[in-house]
Amino acid sequence: MILEMVRANGAVSLRELARVVQTSEVTVRRDVRALEAEGLLDRRHGGAVLPGGFTRESGFPQKSHLATAEKTAIADLAANFVEEGEAIVVGAGTTTQELARRLARVPGLTVVTNSLLVAQALAHANRVEVVMTGGTLRGSNYALVGSGAEQSLQGLRVSRAFLSGSGLTAERGLSTSNMLSASVDRALVQAAAEVVVLADHTKLGTDTMFQTVPTDVITRLVTDEPPAHDDRAATELQALADQGVQIAVAGTGASGNAQNAGGEGAPTRQQRRDVALPGPRRGQVPGPGSPLRTAAVLGEQAPGGERARVADLRRR
Repeated sequence: MILEMVRANGAVSLRELARVVQTSEVTVRRDVRALEAEGLLDRRHGGAVLPGGFTRESGFPQKSHLATAEKTAIADLAANFVEEGEAIVVGAGTTTQELARRLARVPGLTVVTNSLLVAQALAHANRVEVVMTGGTLRGSNYALVGSGAEQSLQGLRVSRAFLSGSGLTAERGLSTSNMLSASVDRALVQAAAEVVVLADHTKLGTDTMFQTVPTDVITRLVTDEPPAHDDRAATELQALADQGVQIAVAGTGASGNAQNAGGEGAPTRQQRRDVALPGPRRGQVPGPGSPLRTAAVLGEQAPGGERARVADLRRR
C-alpha cells in the first residue's frame, strides 16, 4: 500500500501514509526504512519519494504536507530580505506561497507572479500591488505557464526574484521536474537583478530533470538547518557556499533573542539585514586573507517565537 501511494503521487508525507493505512507514524516510518533498504523508494524529512534524483513532480496536495515547519521558518526569514517599496517577482511553489503570506505586511511592495496561490495570499493586502503574468493554467501547482507567461515578462526589471524548485545541487543549481515550469522560472530570473532560492534541506542534493537557475546565477539560498545525520545536505550547503552562494539558515528550534555575531545590536526592519558578502564566483581567485566562513546572526525574532539565524558563507 505504501509503495503504491508513493508511485501514484511521487511524494507522500508520513502523516498521510499513516492515515490511509490506519496505523501509527512510527510503524509507517519503519516500513518506509525497509522499502528504502530494498531500493524501492527514498526517504525524505517527513515523507517518502520515488527513488533516484530524477523523480517526477508531485502535486500541490502532496507538497503542502512535506516539511511544513521548515517551509514556515524559511518564509519567515526570507521576508526579511524584502524592503518597503520594492518590486520583486515570486515564482510558484508551496514555500513561495508561505513567503507571500508574510509579504502582505510590506507596504509599497509590487509583486509579479505566475502563481495563483501567491496572488491569492496577497489579494487582500491593501498596500501591495500584485501583477500576474498571462499564460496557461497548470493545475497541479496552480501556476501560469507557456509562451503567454514568458512573453508577459519580457522587458520587465525588478530587484529580486524569489524562486523554489524540486531540487538543488552545487553542480547544476536549481531544477524542477516539469519543462513548462522550468521555462517560466528562467524568464522570471531574467527579470531580476538578484536571485533568491527558497529550498528546505530535503531538496539539497536532489537533482531533477530541467535546470532553472545555474549555481553561478543564485545570489542567496534561504534554507533550514539540516538534521545532524544528514551529511548529504550539509555537504551540499558547503559546496554551494564554495561557489559564492550566500547561505541564510532559518532555525526551527527554541525561541530566543539572537545577537549579532560581531557583538553589535540586532538589526531592525529599517536597517539592512543583508550582510554584504558576495563571495568569489566560479573562476575567480579569492584575495589574500579571505576568510573561509563569515557568519552574522539576524536579530529579528520570527513570528511564532521561532529563531531566525543567518549564516553567510563564502569560499576561501
